[in-house]
Amino acid sequence: MASSSSSGLTFKLHPLVIVNISDHYTRVKSQSLPTQAAPNSADASSLPPAPPPRVFGCVIGVQRGRTVEIFNSFELLYDPSAHSLDRAFLEKKQELYKKVFPNFYILGWYSTGSDAQESDMVIHKALMDINESPVYVLLNPSINPAQKDLPITIYESELHVIDGIPQLIFVRSSYTIETVEAERISVDHVAHLKPSDGGSAATQWDIPCENSLLRQVSSLLRRLPAIESEKFQDDFLMEYNDTLLITYLAMFTNCTSTMNELVDKFNTAYDRHSRRGGRTAFI
Repeated sequence: MASSSSSGLTFKLHPLVIVNISDHYTRVKSQSLPTQAAPNSADASSLPPAPPPRVFGCVIGVQRGRTVEIFNSFELLYDPSAHSLDRAFLEKKQELYKKVFPNFYILGWYSTGSDAQESDMVIHKALMDINESPVYVLLNPSINPAQKDLPITIYESELHVIDGIPQLIFVRSSYTIETVEAERISVDHVAHLKPSDGGSAATQWDIPCENSLLRQVSSLLRRLPAIESEKFQDDFLMEYNDTLLITYLAMFTNCTSTMNELVDKFNTAYDRHSRRGGRTAFI
């Protein structure tokens, strides 16, 4: 695998893509934990731990000249035994995203792992009929406290001649993080969430105990049964009838005002006619 790409493309990665991939991996891992944590045999504890699951999906965005901007992503259905994608599912998702984001195109795909594998090239080649030069975004889910850079690697594919045979290989590409205001707010919110001890996406909130607030809630709950009392029904009906009466009087006043305006107009017109014919006013 080559150390760096020579295509000259500039990649801009939005945080939403990283959040989506991380959420996808966390959900798949949490769903697989009960099966791994409940062995049936007595000597299952001596078995080696199951490898972490891998997730797969597509990344979408736009390409303007030599600048590739990755905005979003969606999940894919992948068969690891056959190393194949569900094309019907991919086309359906692509059609749905086209309706919402008509300017976004499939730029490549994503997965999880510490490094690109040889089997990844099968998926990469399968997407070349959609994008002739897809990008590969790889997220390393392993936690390394000493690492300061993001655990994200973007790969491109280049044709190199190895031992006299042309082969398509992955090469690393540099990228920058591009954000908008809405993404900065979301990422800041996610960054302040505290994961549970199991490493899942569950959130733990340390809420201080407010005795005064609890007393107010308790007092309000004790007053709720009083709403069903006979006195409450009488007071409620009285206020309801008063409201209806006020509404009726307002409508009656409006009708009276309209009638007065009509009579005034009629008298004005009749008065002009009476001056010519000698008749008296109507009212």
